[in-house]
Amino acid sequence: MSFLDTLRQWDTAVTCVDRQDLSEALKIFLSIQEPNSKIYFDIGCLHLLNQDLDAAEKAFDCSIRKDEHLAVAFFQRGITFYKKQRYEESLADFQQAFKALRGNQLIDYKALGLIYKLYACEVLHNMALAQAQLGNWEKAQENLVKALDYKTDAKLNIIDKALQSTLKQKLFKPVEFPSKVLFKPNKNYVAELEKKDYLGKATVVASVVPQDEFSGFAPLQPQVEDSPACPKEPEVLRALEGEPHTVLFEFVPETSSELAVVPGNIVFVLKKDADNWASVIFNERRGLVPYNYLERLEISLASKQNGGKSEPPTREPPARPERKPGLTPDNSSRDTKQKDARATDNSFIVKVRFTFNFAVSVPPGSSYALLIEKISKKINLPSTAIIMSLTSEATGQSVINANTEMESVWSSASGRRLTLWCIAKEQTDGKPQNEIHLVALHSYESSNPEDLNFHEGDMITLLSRINQDWFEGQCNGNTGIFPASFVEEVPDSDLNK
Repeated sequence: MSFLDTLRQWDTAVTCVDRQDLSEALKIFLSIQEPNSKIYFDIGCLHLLNQDLDAAEKAFDCSIRKDEHLAVAFFQRGITFYKKQRYEESLADFQQAFKALRGNQLIDYKALGLIYKLYACEVLHNMALAQAQLGNWEKAQENLVKALDYKTDAKLNIIDKALQSTLKQKLFKPVEFPSKVLFKPNKNYVAELEKKDYLGKATVVASVVPQDEFSGFAPLQPQVEDSPACPKEPEVLRALEGEPHTVLFEFVPETSSELAVVPGNIVFVLKKDADNWASVIFNERRGLVPYNYLERLEISLASKQNGGKSEPPTREPPARPERKPGLTPDNSSRDTKQKDARATDNSFIVKVRFTFNFAVSVPPGSSYALLIEKISKKINLPSTAIIMSLTSEATGQSVINANTEMESVWSSASGRRLTLWCIAKEQTDGKPQNEIHLVALHSYESSNPEDLNFHEGDMITLLSRINQDWFEGQCNGNTGIFPASFVEEVPDSDLNK
C-alpha cells in the first residue's frame, strides 16, 4: 500500500470517528496494510472503547515497537494493564511514560496531530495508584509528593485528593486518556491528496523560431544582463523579525517537524505557544524546539527593528531556581531528584497548607523550634507571626506551640507524612504582620506554568525569596515565581496613603 493510500484511509477512518461511526472507523484502520505508530495507537484507543482489552494491548505493543519514545502509548498501555488488573506491568509502563517525558512538566502532542497534553503529574498519579494496588502505600505517597513538584493549578485538586486517600490507605480513580481523541494525519498532506491542474498542458503561443514545435513556454526576447535586480533579503535579517535566543541544552528531534540544536546555537523564535514549544529558525531551517531549552538574547539590531522601544529590564531574567523542574538536562535533573529521594528516606514529609501549599522535610521526632524555623523560612515570616495547627481551624488543642508535646503531634503522622495548617497573626488593621508588598516595574509574561505573570504597576505580595534573583509571590489570585529585577518593594508608608 502506498503512502497516499495509507494517508487517505487514515483520514477517512478519523472522519468516521468524528461522525461517531466507531465500528466503520475500526474496520478501515484494520484494513491498512502497514500502519505506523500513530495508527496503531488509534486502533488501540478504539479497542479500549469497545472494552476489547487483549486487542488494545496488542495494538499499543505495535505502537511502542514502531516508536519507543511515544510516551502517550506507554501511558495508554499502562491503563490497559490496569484494567486487566496486571498492576506490576501497569506500573512499569507508567514509569516508562514518565521517563519519556525527560523531566518536562508536560508533552503537548498537537504538533504531531493529537490534541492532547500528557502531564507528568498525572503519570505520577497513576504510578501511585498502581503501587497502592500492590500494597506499596509509602511508595504511592512518595510519587504523589513528587507530583506536587510537577503539578499545575488545574491539576492540584486531583493530586491533593489522591494524597489524602493514600494517607487513609484508600484507593482512588486513575487518570484516563480520552479514547475518542486520536492522532490525525497532517492536514497539509491530506490537502495534497487530490492534485488539481489549473493550467492544463502548455502550448506555444508565439516563438522567434519559425515552425517551432516546442510544447512549452520560451522567452520571446533575451534577458537584459544589466537590468536592475531586486536583491534577495538576507535570511539573517528576516530571522531578526523573531526574538533571538541562545540554546541552553542539546535537543534531539523525534519527528520531522522538530529541529536539532546544540548548546550555544543562536535561534530566532518566530512563534511561542503556551504548550512549551517554540517555532524557530536556525541556519535557514525552521522547526519546533522546547521553549524551556532556550534563553532570550539581546541583540541591538533586533531592538532597532522593534521600533527602538526599550526592553525591560536592562538584563534578562537569571538562571531559573534549581528547585523548579523542566529547565535542567535530564541527567542532572534525575540526579537531583534521586538525592531528594534519598534525603527523605528517613525523614518526615510535612505538607503545610498556607495561602499556598508546600512541603518541608524534617528529621523524625523534630522539636517545635526546628519545625517552626523551617516553615518560617519558607513563607518568609518570623516564627512569632505564625500560628500552626493540626486542623484548618486553629482553636483549642489543635494549635501547636512551644508548650505542645511534640510526641503527640508526630504520633498523628501516617507513613512519615503529616499535614499542618498555618495562618499569619493579624494586626488591628487586618493585615498580616511583616507582609511585604512589591510593585511591578515592568510586565512579565512567561509560558512556564510555575511562573507568575503580571503587568507593569501591578501590586504583588511577596511569599518567599527563593534566591537573590528569583522571588515567589501572589498577584491577582495567582501564585508563582518571577525575576526579582522586575519589581521593587513598596514602603509601608506608601501603602497607608
